[in-house]
Amino acid sequence: MKTGQMLNTYFWKSASLMNREDKLFYLYLLTNSCTNHIGIYQITKKQIAFELDYSLDTVTLLMDRFTEQYNLIHYNSTTLELAIKKWGLLIEPIKGKRNMDYLFSELNNVEDPSLISYVSESIAQPEIRSLYESFFESGRLSSSLEE
Repeated sequence: MKTGQMLNTYFWKSASLMNREDKLFYLYLLTNSCTNHIGIYQITKKQIAFELDYSLDTVTLLMDRFTEQYNLIHYNSTTLELAIKKWGLLIEPIKGKRNMDYLFSELNNVEDPSLISYVSESIAQPEIRSLYESFFESGRLSSSLEE
């Protein structure tokens, strides 16, 4: 994880019905070297497979399970962006004006803006949630979807 991020102990409750392999995979998705402060980052299935010492088929099965069964991630195979639905519950938010500017910068780099909407659903902090939502109010989401 990047400096300043902490995994909330809620992780263990949210993963309580998962088997060991799923818990490891989920923990990896939250803490790998590609993560950032917004819960949406670029990563390839090949990189995941390499870092976890899994086959590509296993990674694909896990990603399908986390998308369809658990509804915890979305993966855009075109932009190679992965979004974690409960990011706002599992990662302690960074605070302060400077950090809000940093979040804005990271959100601005997301290629698939529908992932911003997906992650924003679980963000409880009003200031941070409104920052995510500002990407929809500005028309960025709707104009990107029309292209």
